[in-house]
Amino acid sequence: MMVPSHDGTGQPEDSQRNPEASERDHTAHRQIQQQQGSPVHVRKLGRTRKLKAPTYREDEDPEEAHRRHKELELKPLYRELLYTIHYRLGKPGPNHISDNAQLFQYIKEALSMTQTEHEAMMRKIQSLEPPVYCLMVTVKEAKGILGKDVSGFSDPYCLLAIICTEDEASGDQSKRDGHPLCKPKKAMVKNAIPDEEIYQTHVKKQTLNPIWNETFILEFEDPATANLHMEMWDKDEEVSLGQKLEEFRTNFQGFKRMIKDAKKMKGQDDFLGNVVLKLQDLHCTEDQWYILEPRTETYPERGKCHLQLKFIHKERDGVLSAGRTAYVNYCGILQQFVQYDISQKKQGSVTWKGELSKEAQTLLDLHATQNDLSPFLQDMGKWVAYSKLYQKLELDHTVLLQQITSIEYQWALQDLPYPQKQELGDSFHAFLQYGLSLISKYRDVFPIAKAQRLHALLRVMVQICKTKAFQKLNPSNFDLQQEVIESVQLGTREWFNIKKGLHQPMMKDVTEIITALSSLVTEVKEDIRLSKDVWNKVFSSAVQLDVFTVVYLEQDTLVAVEVGETLSSVEDKIDMQLAATLFPLYLSLKSIHKDKAFLQKRGKVLALTEFHVRFRDALPHWLNKAYNTTLERVQRAVQVDQLQPLIDGSVPIKHSSSAVDLAACLHPICQMWNELSWPDPEEAFMLMVKLTEDMCKIALTYCNLIQQRAKELSDTSDHSSKVNKLCVVVNNMEHLRTILNKLPQQLNWDGLRESIKHVIGEDQFHNTLPSQLQHSQNVLARQIRAALGTLGQQLRSDIEKHIMNMAARRRYSSSTEDAVVPLMRYMEKELHYMNENLVQENFNSLLNPLWTNSIKILDNVSKQQNSVMEFFQRVHYTLQCLEQCFHADGNGLSLETLHTEEYKALKAHLALNSLSSQQLIEKFLEQKVWEQKSYSSEKYGAITLIGFYKKSDQQLHIEVLNAVSLIPLDSNGSSDPFVQLSLEPRHRFPQVESRCTQIKKSDLNPLFEESFEFRVPVEQCHAAGSCLVLTVLDHDTLRSDDFEGEAFLSLRAIPGIGGSQEQAPNAQIRLPLMHPKRNEDNILKMLESRKGDREAQSFVKLRRQREKKSQEI
Repeated sequence: MMVPSHDGTGQPEDSQRNPEASERDHTAHRQIQQQQGSPVHVRKLGRTRKLKAPTYREDEDPEEAHRRHKELELKPLYRELLYTIHYRLGKPGPNHISDNAQLFQYIKEALSMTQTEHEAMMRKIQSLEPPVYCLMVTVKEAKGILGKDVSGFSDPYCLLAIICTEDEASGDQSKRDGHPLCKPKKAMVKNAIPDEEIYQTHVKKQTLNPIWNETFILEFEDPATANLHMEMWDKDEEVSLGQKLEEFRTNFQGFKRMIKDAKKMKGQDDFLGNVVLKLQDLHCTEDQWYILEPRTETYPERGKCHLQLKFIHKERDGVLSAGRTAYVNYCGILQQFVQYDISQKKQGSVTWKGELSKEAQTLLDLHATQNDLSPFLQDMGKWVAYSKLYQKLELDHTVLLQQITSIEYQWALQDLPYPQKQELGDSFHAFLQYGLSLISKYRDVFPIAKAQRLHALLRVMVQICKTKAFQKLNPSNFDLQQEVIESVQLGTREWFNIKKGLHQPMMKDVTEIITALSSLVTEVKEDIRLSKDVWNKVFSSAVQLDVFTVVYLEQDTLVAVEVGETLSSVEDKIDMQLAATLFPLYLSLKSIHKDKAFLQKRGKVLALTEFHVRFRDALPHWLNKAYNTTLERVQRAVQVDQLQPLIDGSVPIKHSSSAVDLAACLHPICQMWNELSWPDPEEAFMLMVKLTEDMCKIALTYCNLIQQRAKELSDTSDHSSKVNKLCVVVNNMEHLRTILNKLPQQLNWDGLRESIKHVIGEDQFHNTLPSQLQHSQNVLARQIRAALGTLGQQLRSDIEKHIMNMAARRRYSSSTEDAVVPLMRYMEKELHYMNENLVQENFNSLLNPLWTNSIKILDNVSKQQNSVMEFFQRVHYTLQCLEQCFHADGNGLSLETLHTEEYKALKAHLALNSLSSQQLIEKFLEQKVWEQKSYSSEKYGAITLIGFYKKSDQQLHIEVLNAVSLIPLDSNGSSDPFVQLSLEPRHRFPQVESRCTQIKKSDLNPLFEESFEFRVPVEQCHAAGSCLVLTVLDHDTLRSDDFEGEAFLSLRAIPGIGGSQEQAPNAQIRLPLMHPKRNEDNILKMLESRKGDREAQSFVKLRRQREKKSQEI
């Protein structure tokens, strides 16, 4: 049996193993291990480790240095590769190059060797001692083997040996010749070669799935004639008779097996299966499951065994390695191959992602296999090579991450020799230091477009610090985040100093010094912006670092010191020119200070907190420059303005060029205020007051300038052109008013009010800024009204002239429409022109006084002593036409604006005077009926009646019942009342005579109870003004009857006329008696003025008589 060593190599323990062979194998294996490094205690590696200095002299000639490098580095590696190819073992794999000539050509190009050098070193290699060929076999495990024991299990072990085909043949022949009668034995290995050349594993007790994990090194000479034989046997121990009987008692089913065992020789093992492999058919490395083959067909299914095979060299010529280990050679070869493969990549594909050529991969695999380099050492070698190449060439970060992951995996499985541990720790530390140096210069090393490269570097550094290998090899506290912070801070200071040097002025002029400082601060502002928008994402996602805060705090201190030192030297030298140079500097500092809102944490007051204090002396210069510049631009805009409306595409603009320029001129002041954003609230309020005052002053100055410009251009223009220019002036001032209305929003008064509310009260704020602006708007409104008054003056005169001409015509034979045509044509023409040339607000402002003036003119005309109805009809029609003209279907003045009290009174007056005498009488009667309904007093008494209408007979039935509370009119204190019934108006009921009741002597509450019938059509009853007039009179014999009172009842209110015929006909109607007031009715006055109308005069005479007898004052 063999005891496995740490690396899995077994050592024979039973008597069948030759001690000399075992010692030889282990001596050779120790030599291989010593070439890789001896395991000793690993020293603790801190981050203060000093790296080895490069072995070159600064004054050495480049050609001499190249020659030395080739002799000392490249040629030893080249000889190592030639030796590896020349003594190559194993069949080429699918990804390997089989042609040695192709491999020779590759290494010749990769290591820059000439043909002469190649041939010389090849001869040297052929003269060296060849290596000892070995096959390293690792028996891993087996599955499903036969159970040879009574228990149904086996106690398996394996025998391994290299047997040459001629040895096997000769051994079999000698056995046959020496023992012709012996039965052939099943064993092949035991009897084919000497026992000292046979290797044996441990015995695994009672299992069908044994696990060994034991490694053996088997030497051979010629792979073409050598075979690997692996036999598996079941170990049988000698047992007593009592043990046999006990097994028989407990396992009767194994009786046949026990009989078979009894026939065997004492202590003979059972054959379980074998695997025979020709070495010439194997690749340089194999890792497979092999079927266990039987000797006979008795048990064809014998399970399978897992073997790992690898061809290695032992006792390579010592001259070849030149004192360097196989691992060192592997790293050197790998680095040369990677550099060569990258140089052969196509132009434009610069990032290497770890893909080696097939030639390089073949050679590396062969070298690692022949020298028995572990996967751990191979991965570590790749990491060391790639991490060094990363500092020279552009490698994809996934290449490094893959190697770090492999090292972390191998670290838990295998221990490294001390030199390699030291090298791995040095490599990690060197890469971290290199990465930190790149981070300190990330602004220059990593362009914005390649920010992901910095992210990749940080990821690799994070992964290094996370590995157990790094934590073990660098036990001192290494805080990557803190190291990155310090590197960024250092790099920021270096970057600032470099930029400061670049921006140093050529001459020590004050203006140039400030300009240079402004340029420096501008670059700092951009650097802070990039830190916030670009780099913060990179550092935050990789190392959870807020790099914006780190950079901002560092730049804040650097800038504050530089600004303080520079501005302190110019405090007493600020003039207009220097102030203009300071403004960009102020804006950049304000932008930097504004970014403090994005800081994650801030433990101290920022150095730039009070930066604005140093610019107080420049403020007046900035405001004066803004005011003067804007005023000059406004003046130039007015000077070139021809007061012609602008046209923007198909949409006409009714103001001129200077109005548009005015908005553009005022905008920089608003922009300056927003850029200024003065931090001190109280000072900011005073600045706003000054700015608002300046802008209002500019606006009013513009009004004066544009009016003067209109006068200059109108001196040589006709009347139409003058009117047009005056319209443009009015529109410009209206546009200016719109601009002023937007000032609070453009200057952000609401934000200012909110920021200063703890310093400036609401009343003080309102009494200052809004009042200031309102005053300017009022002045502007007055000037607009004055200009509109000038425009409307001629219009008012012409409208009055046309109205007077219309009223002066005495001939009414022509139609009313024809009489108004001249006025309406003029109005349509002029208002259309004004509408086209004035903005809507100014057009409405012009219409308002024109409408008011037109009402006054018509009112004055209507009051002339003219009683002709046609005249009033014409004036009334004129009023209606003017109303339509000024309203313009909703495009002009609104109806609410048009319908003033003056308009309503005039319209009512004209409407009445436009009616005929009969219509006026009807209007008068309707007015009396309405008065009767609202009259409730019975101081003159009351009359009660019953009325109804029969449509079938067209009969109006009236029954006068009584009168009450009549006033005494006779000398005896009583009256002789009777009631007169009359259907009015008379022109509506010309054939219906008035009726009277009987006279009731000396009775103030007479009871009449008399009925009257009036035959009238129902249509006449529904006509306008149709009513029943009841007049109560006091009968006098010697003189005319006295007037007691009258009442008016609309015929439509009588049942059967206004309602349905089913209404109760006996419903009583009580009407208070009324007395008319004297000379107060306008309708009577209109009728009275119509002297030539007999009907009107007769009606008026009757009403005047009753007014005389009326007791109403």
